[in-house]
Formats: sequence, structure tokens, C-alpha cells
Amino acid sequence: MLSQALVPDPVSLGAHGAQPGGAAAASSAAGSDLAAAGDALASLRNARILMVDDDPVLIEVIQATLEEHGYANVVATTQPDESIELIGRHRPDVLLLDMVMPGIDGLTLLADLRSQALSQQMPVIVLTASSDPAIKLRALELGAADFLAKPVDPSELVLRLRNTLAAKAYRDRLAYYDPITGLPNRTMFMDRLDWACKQAARYALRGVLLHVDLDRFTQVNEALGPSAGDALLKQVGERLAQSIRASDAVARIGPTPWIPSLSRLGGDEFTILFPQVELADDAAVVAHRVLDALQGAPFATGEREVYVTASIGAAIFPDDGADADTTLKNAAAALREAKAEGQSLCKFYSKEFNARSLRRLTIETDLRRALERGELWLAYQPKVRAADAQVCGAEALLRWQHPEHGFVAPNEFIPLAEASGLIVPIGEWLVREACRQINAWREAGLTPVPVAINVSALQFRDAEFVPRLGAELARSGVPAHMLCVELTETVILDQSARTTEVLAQLRALGLKLSIDDFGAGYTSLSYLKNLPFCELKIDKSFIDDIETDGGSVAIVAALIALAQSLGLSVVAEGVEKQVQHALLRAKGCDQCQGYLFSKPLPAEEFTRYLLQSRVQAA
Repeated sequence: MLSQALVPDPVSLGAHGAQPGGAAAASSAAGSDLAAAGDALASLRNARILMVDDDPVLIEVIQATLEEHGYANVVATTQPDESIELIGRHRPDVLLLDMVMPGIDGLTLLADLRSQALSQQMPVIVLTASSDPAIKLRALELGAADFLAKPVDPSELVLRLRNTLAAKAYRDRLAYYDPITGLPNRTMFMDRLDWACKQAARYALRGVLLHVDLDRFTQVNEALGPSAGDALLKQVGERLAQSIRASDAVARIGPTPWIPSLSRLGGDEFTILFPQVELADDAAVVAHRVLDALQGAPFATGEREVYVTASIGAAIFPDDGADADTTLKNAAAALREAKAEGQSLCKFYSKEFNARSLRRLTIETDLRRALERGELWLAYQPKVRAADAQVCGAEALLRWQHPEHGFVAPNEFIPLAEASGLIVPIGEWLVREACRQINAWREAGLTPVPVAINVSALQFRDAEFVPRLGAELARSGVPAHMLCVELTETVILDQSARTTEVLAQLRALGLKLSIDDFGAGYTSLSYLKNLPFCELKIDKSFIDDIETDGGSVAIVAALIALAQSLGLSVVAEGVEKQVQHALLRAKGCDQCQGYLFSKPLPAEEFTRYLLQSRVQAA
């Protein structure tokens, strides 16, 4: 049983209502946990109290006493068999329970309550006229929090009740609130969402869940450290709370008018729950206000300021989910779509998102078995000399032939491999397979050509990457100059000491280093001069319109001249037309790669292509 009535909730935006466990808190969390519990005493009058007793006169007296002391949310019944239903409807913070009643005695009812998920942790104060120690012992075994002897002394009742609620407030803050942001945690959020879904189904309401995830938070955390990351999360929580308004509760049409509530789901994920909305567009307005609020001003993390954006996935319940788990799952699917399209976007869930999510999950699961099943293979795309189109190298490209889905496109499974970490063992296999193929060419009496392999950022950051690569070269006997390691600009962007060290280690092994897709990312000329690269590959986007765009011609010519002045060989990617090849050759480009010469080929076909090229040259 969760409650927000008894603990200071920094994101609650209204007075009270049917929030899980009762009324909203009146003050913000401050100080230590003990201080927070003490501050909560001022809010205890908002607690929801359920009393079960077969004596209507006693119920009337106790209700009058509690109301006199400010406890306005008291529900009572003389029918014990109604208690479970009342608990589900009102979510009380504490139960006052008579032990001796006709039909169902208090012990039986208490045991039944403890077997129900909603009431397992609910504090129970036992009211009894019995002096039998066995009854009290059994009640304690069933989790009774306190006892009051009948006839009930009013002042003692108020004191015991206050102490029980204060203890619950302290326990709830430890269990249900995030220590970094002070926001409700995942446990309390799921309870709220579950309650909202049930209310929506019962009263034909609609609600919206916004799943908020920060963009590139991991990079900030890694660069500035966990303390700065925690400070950033706290400020993000505060800014999110400020961007939600009480007026966002646009449809108070149900029996229990909830207000929007904010939670921290975990990591850099937050949620905003709208239990009642009339139009989904109302929640969309809030979502865009949240996005604007986050990117509007920098966040202070120690001596640094950082800008943060977020992506939001939204799900409408019960349309997109009749229960809490389905609603959250579908909001997460919408969030993935928002992130896939860029930063600072909000997407509402659609069934197509779920189909794509299921395929991604299937592909990722099967990818974990693809290596051991022998489903991965390498295709080799020729690199040719621009001057005479003779094969001078090859790029090894990863391919996957799925036994059920057929050919799986690299742009579909490689991002999943990187996100799941599978790219590391797959990368190790790729190196082994490339070395095996080079040896196979040598054993067949064919002089092999250098093979380029692509290395992801995750592989590059792996401390064992260079040692494993060196060990494979030693094991296979392949000369190091026969392998070229291709790295994208994003991998080497920071030029940190670690990056420089790894590149130096790779060069010390004798490997060639190539900058892949140059110009497509965060282009910087400084690493052309400062880092030990041997080759620069001009991105296909500059080659596509080189025959019609004078600007592209000028850029390509400048890149070729600059790279060659620094001693780098230049490769043009994506060459598909004769006119492109002629222009590149005229500008002095060293090598070309693209469909004009050959698509990526299986090893056997590449071998025949290589032989044919050498016969023509002879």
C-alpha cells in the first residue's frame, strides 16, 4: 500500500483527492529523512482512515473525535465483509479494526487483508475489549501496528494514530521516494499508474503517460562524473516540476479528480502522469512545454554549465493499454521512436511502433545466437586505384543471413549490436574471420590485398581491444600491414589521452589507421595533423552530386590536397558513375570504392573479381 498523503511530495500540484493513499502533501521535501518525517506531521490531517467496527455508536464517536482534530477523510463501515472493497476504492493510510465482530472476526479479516496486495503493508490499529494475550499475540503476528483498549480514550486514540501515521510517513519516504531528486520512485509511480488505469476503466476516463528520457546523459555522466550527473538529475527534476501546472488537470470529470504527477523512473528517465484528460492534445501541449523548458537554459554542474535536451514517448490509456505494464511498455516504444528521429521530440504511441519494437527485440535476441550458429559472414567490397581501377584493397563488411527472416540489413542489426554490447564479441569474430580469409588467399597462391575492418566506439573503448587484436595477429601470422582499422570521426572526436594512446598502440602493432566517412560528422582538421592516421575516406554525401555541384567539387578537391599534404592516402566512397570516377581521378584522388566497380561480394566472388582484375592488368 502506497501513500503520498503522509510524506512531503515536491511534485504534487494540488490539495487532495484520490491520489494513491490519500491527499497530496503540503510541503516540499527538505533536510534529512527524519526531518522530512517530522515536517509531514502537518499533513497527517489529510490521511485517509478506514474504520471497521460493528458498533455504530462507537464509529460515530470516533469519527467525531477525529474530525474535531482535523482528520476529515474518515470512512467507516459496520460490515466487515465490505472492508476489502472499501480498501480498493479509498486506498486508506491506516485501518482501525475491531477484533470481536459477528460473522467475520478481526483476526480472520486481518489475515485476509495481509493476503491482498493492496493491504499487505497497510498499518492496522486494533480496537479490542478482549484481554486475551493469545488474541494480541496473533494480531501482532499478522502485522498489527498498535492496540487500543475499549472503551477508547479520545486523547490516546489521537496520539496513537498520529504516531502510526508518522512512522508510516518515514517508512514510505525511504521506500517510495528517490533520494537524488526527492521525486516518487518507480514503485510509487507504478502504483499511481495502476490506480489511474483502474479508474479510467471504471469511470470511462482517458489518461496520458509521458515517458521522458534525457538525450546523451550518459556522455555528461562519463565526462563530468557521477556527482555532477546526480546534480544534473536533481535540477532536471525541479525544472520538470516547474513546467507542470495545476491547470494541466484539464478534465475533472471523474469521481476523484487527480492532478498531473511527476516521478523518476530510474537512471535519466522521468514520467509525467495525467490520470484524466479530455483531449490527448492537452498532454501534447505539456510535453512540448517540458521540452522547451529543458533546452531553454543551461544547467549548472559544479563549475560547468551543460545544455540538456530530452525525448518523450506518450501513451493514452486505456486506448494504448488497459493496465499499467502495457501502458508503460507502449510509452517506452513511442520514446524509442522519438529518439530514433532525433533529439527534443515527442511521439505518441501507435501500433506500428509496437510491431517495430517486437521486431527489434526478436532481432536482438536472435543476434545473440547468430555467432554460434554461423549465420554471420563477411562481404568484401573492392577498393581500386583511381588511376587505373586496379584492385588495391578491400573493406570487410558484416552481413547476417537469418534462417527465418532472410537477409537482415546492417543498418538494422548493427545499431542493436552496439546498444546491447554484442558488437564487442562480434568485432572479435570479424577480426578472426578477416585474418582467416587473408591466410586462405595466401594458401591458394594468391597475393592478398589489405583488408579494412570497421571498429565501433564501444570496441575502441574496450580495454582489451588492442591486446586481443595483437594476439590474433600473432596467432594467425597475418602481417599487421594487411589490416586497416577504420574509425569514424565520432570515435576520435575528443582526442583525449586515452584516444591518443590507443591509436599509438595500434600503429605500434603495424596496423594502418583510416578515418571513415570524413565530413559526415563533427569534422575537425586538428586530428588530421595530431593523430597517426594513414588514410582519409571522403564521405559518400560529397560524391553523390560531384558531377553537378561545383561546391562539392571544390570541397573534394580541397580535402584531397589537404590530406595528401599531410601524407594521407585519400579514398572516395560511394562512387557509382563514370563521370564521378573521372572527376576524382582528375583531382588526384588515390583510391575509389563504390558500386561503379563492385558491390560487396562474398569471399569466393571477391577472389574471382581480384583474379580477373590482375589478369586484365597483365
